[in-house]
Amino acid sequence: MGFERVVTRTLPNGLSARFFPFHISLEGLESNLLCRDDEDYDVVEKYIFISALECGVDVIIHVVMSNHAHVSVLATSLEAARRAANELKRRCSMYISRKYGENNVLLGTSVDVQMLDNNWYVRSVLAYIPRNVADIGCRIEDYPWCSYRAMFAGGKSADGYKAVAALSRREKEDLMHTHADLSKVPWMLDRNGHLVPATCSNWEYLEAAFNHDQAFFLKTIGSVNPDEMKQKLITNLRAWRPDAEFLLTVNDLAGRWFQKTPAELTPEQKIRLVPYIYRCYRTSVPQLARCMRMKREDVERLTQKPRRGNAERRADSGDEGR
Repeated sequence: MGFERVVTRTLPNGLSARFFPFHISLEGLESNLLCRDDEDYDVVEKYIFISALECGVDVIIHVVMSNHAHVSVLATSLEAARRAANELKRRCSMYISRKYGENNVLLGTSVDVQMLDNNWYVRSVLAYIPRNVADIGCRIEDYPWCSYRAMFAGGKSADGYKAVAALSRREKEDLMHTHADLSKVPWMLDRNGHLVPATCSNWEYLEAAFNHDQAFFLKTIGSVNPDEMKQKLITNLRAWRPDAEFLLTVNDLAGRWFQKTPAELTPEQKIRLVPYIYRCYRTSVPQLARCMRMKREDVERLTQKPRRGNAERRADSGDEGR
């Protein structure tokens, strides 16, 4: 049987749902570091899995680097993958603030999410993620902050020492840095308190993508073009979405935050939501005003965005290419 890019799973409520592959990147730290010591790498790695768990998303493979992270996931929708990405950013931001006393370090950092819509794209991304390690001169199999070592081992690992589900409240806070409910996860920690990737990554999906052939996987890692993948996964996403598509995001956020449509939001609720959308999603003041049903000057005031020139005037007149 060939590789199935889209898989059907049974949800906790007993219903079936289709899960699609996505790529998530946490990028943008050019003047600061996301990870400065081993503890930081460990925390970001754990937050990847915790954020995915809380948003109903399944992690296939990931890598954490000093100033960015890449994750491939299975999710029921683009919005579900985006929720997991933004939850990861939120947790990392709070951690940096607590540990280093640095606020808003990730304010200008974007989280980019891209659906992987064909088998070639899936394989290229699954190979590109560990390729990040090779590109800095490290041996992929020795790099501790990547789930590469979970692959082609049949889910077996000699590192399992302590079950995350069995941790006490204090142990969970100290080792997992969270109060989230982890009582049902199959994750294991090694003797150093790090996650064992074979117990938390969906290695079965990755192995199936490469026809259960490790040589095929390694060959793809060696041949993938990092510049091409960065262009497809990150650079190309930094474009404005049409109003109809962006409105889906606005509706989803208004519903999750306040159980309302954008038109039903009170002025106080818009004050909370508009700056968040402007920071976390690619949009313009005119587009945000249209989708939130607000006056442009009110959106400018909330986002502290002064009026600009011809580009925004074109957007204000309905040019949805921005």
